[in-house]
Amino acid sequence: MCLWAAHRDRRQPRNLQSLRPLLRRVARRARRTVTRYAVVGGGMLGLTLALHLADEGHEVEILEASDRIGGLAAGWTLGDTSWDRFYHVTLESDTNTRAILDRLGIVPISASAETGVFAEGKLYPITTNIDFLRFPMLSPADKFRFGLTILRGAYARDGEAFEQIPVETWLTRWSGKRTFERFWLPLLRSKLGDAYRDTSAAFIWATIQRLYAARSERGNQERFGYIPGGYVRVLAALSDHLTSRGVAIRTGIRVDSVGTSGDAIEIKLDSGQTEIYDRAIVTAAGPLASRICVDLPDQERQALADLPYLGVVCASVLLRRQLSPYYVTNLVDPAPFTGVIEMSNLVDPAELNGNHLVYLPKYVRPDDPLFDQDDETIRREFIDGLTAIHPDLTGADVVAFQVARARYVMAIPTISYSKRIPPFSTSNPNLFLVNSAQIVNGTLNVNETVGLANRAAADIL
Repeated sequence: MCLWAAHRDRRQPRNLQSLRPLLRRVARRARRTVTRYAVVGGGMLGLTLALHLADEGHEVEILEASDRIGGLAAGWTLGDTSWDRFYHVTLESDTNTRAILDRLGIVPISASAETGVFAEGKLYPITTNIDFLRFPMLSPADKFRFGLTILRGAYARDGEAFEQIPVETWLTRWSGKRTFERFWLPLLRSKLGDAYRDTSAAFIWATIQRLYAARSERGNQERFGYIPGGYVRVLAALSDHLTSRGVAIRTGIRVDSVGTSGDAIEIKLDSGQTEIYDRAIVTAAGPLASRICVDLPDQERQALADLPYLGVVCASVLLRRQLSPYYVTNLVDPAPFTGVIEMSNLVDPAELNGNHLVYLPKYVRPDDPLFDQDDETIRREFIDGLTAIHPDLTGADVVAFQVARARYVMAIPTISYSKRIPPFSTSNPNLFLVNSAQIVNGTLNVNETVGLANRAAADIL
């Protein structure tokens, strides 16, 4: 105490200390010249990057190929209901997403959610510990080992260690061969297809980590959140906010190539127009970035092209009634889709005009024939699959059915994947690549996407 007092008069006044970070930012901005950036891609990743760039006083244009911003977070109209094309939830631990929502003045709503599993032709609850103990598909010894598997994944903190072992090997070691073959393998195949053989245990570790984060403090209930109005509302507010900061958002702009013109970046559009920028950030998936970044060396482009991805074909089904009490139904039995996401068991049905919304996703490789099937064929197959789970479902219950497709959604976390991750910077000092392949040991969701944008912006700026 005396030592502190002896040096007290040398300390900065407390109010000046609190201003120092702000003063440093002002000084940096005063020294920095305004740079004209192009952000190729108007999903949540590109929008968040643009927000950081605008915050630093730069001139920003977002070039989005679609007729609307949002990417995987974009919405559409299903029957008389407007909601998200793909399913999204917000956990209480999603600090990156919640920081954006706070900035926009949007408060997510949290609710308890139940989970089910369809196995051997029956639906079973698997939400609470009691539900799990009653689950007949596994023996008491199998359940004990299964529980150890979950605890091991939930409390392990070094995700990189899980990259060194195949997911099949790790799950078999902890849960046993019988549990792997009867429970885990069907889930892996439904989520990853044959790619599960190339996938590291980091995939299941990241999945367990996120699901465990959704558990309540008592550990017997999952808590998920949703955005009132869906991500349509978030995107509208974010668009207005960016525009007010001087960001130009251009939709319906297809980029043919990103190259160089002297020290500048030259972007050629499919309209034949050429745009010149000081710097560009490309947020397209690795194989797409490889295709358009024509001036990068062959080795860089090939590394991007070789990144293995999964895509998704996701049906949105609007129903007149509830199917089950479960928000998520995991499928052990074979089905044409990966799982059943009954969004209206989380979202207030009033948000959906009294209807019930179900998502039926199917994760497949980008070259899977499912992407080329017409909507009517997918409708027949998926409705038949849904009826196998819920035999009382009739055609009269279906209000609307639409299919969303995305060929490049998530990079497959292969063995030692972190060694393959492309850096943000490229051999061109004015060209940067930021995409979901740079999410390491995590699941693809809005929170991870915003976090990736935060890290990339800190690196680029």
